[in-house]
Amino acid sequence: MSLPQAPPSRVFVQLVPWVDRGQEHNEVSGGEVLRGVRQPVSTQVPAGTREVHVSGTAEVSAGPNRAQVTVRMRSTKEAAAEAKKSVGRRLDYITQSLRRQGLQAENIAVTRDFRRVENAYHMEAEVCITFTEFEKMQNICSFLVEKLDSSVVIEPPQFYHAPGAAENLRRQACLVAVENAWRKAQEVCHLVGQTLGKPLLIKEEETKEWEGQIEEHPSSGPLSSLTVQQKIKSATLYAASKVFVTFEVKGKEKKKKHLRN
Repeated sequence: MSLPQAPPSRVFVQLVPWVDRGQEHNEVSGGEVLRGVRQPVSTQVPAGTREVHVSGTAEVSAGPNRAQVTVRMRSTKEAAAEAKKSVGRRLDYITQSLRRQGLQAENIAVTRDFRRVENAYHMEAEVCITFTEFEKMQNICSFLVEKLDSSVVIEPPQFYHAPGAAENLRRQACLVAVENAWRKAQEVCHLVGQTLGKPLLIKEEETKEWEGQIEEHPSSGPLSSLTVQQKIKSATLYAASKVFVTFEVKGKEKKKKHLRN
């Protein structure tokens, strides 16, 4: 999972004593100074507290961690037993090969369809395989193509995320944004010779998520014609978060004394 560098955060510094209740004060918000705004009693801190206000952002991404491949086979015969036997033989070979490759039964789903078509019997079977390792997926698909050739149809892989992936990504974006804000606040306090204290307020102001998109060209074909890497990029999730954090400023930064021998 990649963690691209967050765009520069906006930093607002307020290193003046907090005014008493009922008195007017200035509040820094969104880069503008708002005069004559009274602080609500419920959010006031002890008189003399100094603060640094930091607005931090972050963007994170996660590629798909699941892929599904569908293998189809069919047969039409005058005799019902022959149609079933033809499909059953290929179906058994595929399922046994998958288990030898280490795939669990819960990742293999088999469906069958048997019906009469005019004066013949038609048998179809479909194997849906779920992969968590993309390299293994490519190796198994290559193996089936080599061994079964045109007797089966292997659909292109479809990539997706396991349940809960989007929520985890949103949470990670928020945490990274808070960490970025904390680092910025540390740098500001160090620059002006102050010591950063505990956080007084952490507020997530904005969050969004989106899915990767492939650039469209006039000559582009259907989605099935995309390469594996293009499909992975298209299924990649992105999440962004913007937070506003208020930290306490303790006081002057203590400098270490160098002892002379």
